[in-house]
Amino acid sequence: MSRPVLSRRSMLFNTVAGGLALGCMTMMSSGLATAAEVTGEPLWFGVSGPLTGPSAQYGAQWKKGFDLALDQINAAGGVKGRPLRYVFEDSQNDPRQSIAIAQKFVADPKILIELGDFSSPASMAASPIYQRAGLVQFGFTNSHPDFTKGGDFIWSNSISQAEEQPNVADFAVTSLKLKRLAVLHLNTDWGRTSKDIFVKAAKERGAEVVAAEGYLPDEKDFRSTLVRVREANPDGIVLISYYADGAAIARQLKPVGLTQPVVAVGSVYSPKFLELGGEAVNGVHTRANFFPAEPRPEVQGFVAAYRTKYQEEPDAFSAYAYDAVLVAQRVIEEGGTDRTAIRDAFPRVKDIPSVIFGKATFDPETRRVSGVRNVKLVVRDGAFTLWDGSIPAATN
Repeated sequence: MSRPVLSRRSMLFNTVAGGLALGCMTMMSSGLATAAEVTGEPLWFGVSGPLTGPSAQYGAQWKKGFDLALDQINAAGGVKGRPLRYVFEDSQNDPRQSIAIAQKFVADPKILIELGDFSSPASMAASPIYQRAGLVQFGFTNSHPDFTKGGDFIWSNSISQAEEQPNVADFAVTSLKLKRLAVLHLNTDWGRTSKDIFVKAAKERGAEVVAAEGYLPDEKDFRSTLVRVREANPDGIVLISYYADGAAIARQLKPVGLTQPVVAVGSVYSPKFLELGGEAVNGVHTRANFFPAEPRPEVQGFVAAYRTKYQEEPDAFSAYAYDAVLVAQRVIEEGGTDRTAIRDAFPRVKDIPSVIFGKATFDPETRRVSGVRNVKLVVRDGAFTLWDGSIPAATN
């Protein structure tokens, strides 16, 4: 897989576009569609997410997925002949900013549905505002198990950590045969919750967690933490991290004498993890709901269209964003311009075309997508590759 080159954006985007369902594979492969007249007042959705700050790369990848989906939708006639547009407000993945953005969106009657924020803490801080105002908050990367418990206007197509962390434990313990694990986790609500679920799942699979160390999101120097990890004598290390902090930890492992296999949660799956980690992230294992080399036609159609538009490989966060727009398109088609009707559309729409899921259908009780796909990956020669089943030697 060629290594993507990603641009950095530090501005607000107010992008016009429109869309088509993923099912038209010919159009996806070429990135083109038959021109159709789009008239009338635009239909708007709002996006709260990071365009600046430590998580800016996620927002940049989101925007590429949004724009590709909307190019296709608009070219195919929009939503019932009306153009679909979006406003992207920069939250910096900061709960204080996401709250301010939520207040702005709920007060703007043209915003029919909101997508984001990136992290569960940033999204959950704003959820009460969306719930009280009756505007759907669609947290398409929000995996905290409690996110959709915020109310009947809170929906997600992200796998919950209640499902994700047992998958990570399966990879570490069952597949890689690691039995003494050290866990490093972000000391946030998301990180602590994920850690607790992982520890329970690892123990159920016969492993022992010999160390569990939390760290702050802006932490840079992990040496003292890693010395404590080394003294616990693990045979494997688990990272519950994002790409920047995960890469920083990986770069500091060998200097303190830690050469054990590393398993990371899927949130590190970004080209920036490779860029920031360099050679230090070679050998890191992770899981993803999307991988460009998957042979499924939904994936290959999306990848071909993305390459045509951007001359680079997509990552999972571009795919998540692309899928989120397809969901927004479908529920707006079903619900029209009434915010409550859009909420009511979620349990009614079935088999929404999806890169991640193939077809997406929402469970009305959990307000999440039913059915999850995962692929196991390992970093080889500076690129994410499909894991071939080989078990790395554990060194203590």
